[in-house]
Amino acid sequence: MAKKATRESYGAALAEFGADENIVVLDADLSKSTKTEVFLKKYPERFINMGIAEGNMMSVAAGLAAAGKTVFASSFAMFAAGRAFEQVRNSIGYTNLNVKIGATHAGISVGEDGASHQCLEDIALMRSIPNMVVINPADDIEARLAVKAAIDHEGPVYMRFGRLAVEDVNGEDYKFELGKGVQLADGSDVTIIATGLMVEMALAAREILAKDGISARVVNIHTIKPIDAEIITKAAKETGAIVTAEEHYIMGGLGSAVAEVVCANAPCPVKIVGTDRFGKSGKPAELFKDYGLTPENIAEKAKEAINLK
Repeated sequence: MAKKATRESYGAALAEFGADENIVVLDADLSKSTKTEVFLKKYPERFINMGIAEGNMMSVAAGLAAAGKTVFASSFAMFAAGRAFEQVRNSIGYTNLNVKIGATHAGISVGEDGASHQCLEDIALMRSIPNMVVINPADDIEARLAVKAAIDHEGPVYMRFGRLAVEDVNGEDYKFELGKGVQLADGSDVTIIATGLMVEMALAAREILAKDGISARVVNIHTIKPIDAEIITKAAKETGAIVTAEEHYIMGGLGSAVAEVVCANAPCPVKIVGTDRFGKSGKPAELFKDYGLTPENIAEKAKEAINLK
C-alpha cells in the first residue's frame, strides 16, 4: 500500500476544496514544506506569504477572518502552536474567529530536525484554548476530509499534520465527522485508543495481543477537542481497561483527554503511551523505538492495564 504524509494531504485538500473565493491561505515562508504551495499554484491571488513572522501571521489571519474570510494559517507545529501561542490565544481563540491553523511537521517523526523542531506539546497547548477545535488525522483520507470539515465549521480549528509518510487505515468510503471517534476493530479485553500516526501502530499492537489470546478493541480519535465521550465511555464499560497512544507528551494530550472522560463517566485502568522527554535528532524509526512509540510497547501497556482490572 502506498504511503503518504498527511502534510501532503493538507496541501492537496486546500487545492481541492479551495474554489470558494472566501478562502485565503497564509504561510510563514514554508509553503514547500507545508505543501500550501499546491494551493498557491492554483489560486495565487488568495495566497499570502507572511515571511518568518508567525505571530504576525496569526494576527493578520484574525483580521482577515474578522472581515469575513475563511483563513488557513500554516507553519510547522512548533511555530504555529509554540511561537505564536499568544496571538492564537488572544486574537483567534478569545475572539472565536474563523481561522484554521494548519500545523505540519509535528512530533518526533520530524526526525533529524531535532528537539527544537519536534513539537510534542502542541495538542496540550491548543486544547487549553477555549473555542479551539483540535484535529489530528491518522492518514491521507482522514486528513483531506478533516480540511473539508474545518472549512464547514465556523470558528477556530487546529489541525496537526505529519512529515512522515503513513499508510491508510481508513477506506475510501470513510465519512469524517467532527467530534466523533471511529472504532476500527472490536475487542473485549482492552481498548487501544490512538490518534494520528499511532493509529497504524495501535492496529499492529492488536495483532501482537491476539497472539497471546487477548482481544483488543481499536478506536481512532481524530478530533481530540471536542472529544467523543460516548465512544470512550462505551469502551471503558465494555472492556474495562484502556491504553492510549499518541506522538505527544503524556501531559495534556490524548491520554489526558481520555482519562478525563473515563474518570467522569466509567472509571477503569488507563495507561498512556507517549513521552515525557524532549525530542532529539535521529531517524524516525529509531526515535519511535527509543521513546516507546511502538506496537510492542502499546501491547505491553495494554497487558498492564488488563492486570489492573
